[in-house]
Amino acid sequence: MIVKEDFLNKLKRYFNLNLYEVKIWTALLSRGSSTAGELSEIGDVPRSRAYDVLESLEKKGFVVMKLGKPIKYLTVDPKEVVERAKKLVGQEAEIKIKRLEELKNTDVLKELDTLHKQGIEFVEPADLSGAIKGRHSVYTHIELMLKGAQKNVSFVTTAKGLTRKMETMKPLFEKLKKKGVKIRIAAPITKESAEAAKELSKVAEVRHMEKINARFCLVDGKDLIFMVTDDKDVHPSYDIGVWINTPFFANALESMFDITWKDLTPAEKVN
Repeated sequence: MIVKEDFLNKLKRYFNLNLYEVKIWTALLSRGSSTAGELSEIGDVPRSRAYDVLESLEKKGFVVMKLGKPIKYLTVDPKEVVERAKKLVGQEAEIKIKRLEELKNTDVLKELDTLHKQGIEFVEPADLSGAIKGRHSVYTHIELMLKGAQKNVSFVTTAKGLTRKMETMKPLFEKLKKKGVKIRIAAPITKESAEAAKELSKVAEVRHMEKINARFCLVDGKDLIFMVTDDKDVHPSYDIGVWINTPFFANALESMFDITWKDLTPAEKVN
């Protein structure tokens, strides 16, 4: 039996199997029922490994062992295998999530936190910065910054950026508002972004800005992340943000933002 390497690689990726497992499985699928020795030859897998591989596939629900002499293995409908694989992934994910939740109340997290705080003391200011590639990664980092906000958060964004923030960050903004964190967002309010401005106005102060074209986020006058390109000119995968932890520069930028903010029109007054 000849199975293309590209097909085997896809099976490995989709079903989280190793090479021997996909070779034995596809060999069995081609036969319907077979012994470990036959599958070893067909799949080009060492005979000494065939039984271990079949046992693994059986536990995962890919094959069924038929008792008798010699022992044979039966194939399972691929559609059923997909459902079983989905269920297995879900169960494993639940176990891992539960384990991570339990970690919150252990000494392990306390020790990790201590190591982090002690390590930060020795970090050079220049090291508290970095470039983040991809809009998803940028937004993930912004959310991390926001979760640590204590006083105020300031955004300057585009019309499209305003809509994205409504879709992805509104729940987080609601939590910040309950904590007493002041949120300000400056962006062009157009026909396309008017609804987003209206929704965000429930949890933040939104004002119309059209003369300045920029994208950045300031948190508590110390954390800053700014995008280096206009979002209309770059694919989300190639968007780049630069993060800096710098009270010196962030405070200066926030002071300039405060001056501009006073002259901006509140969202509810934009026609």
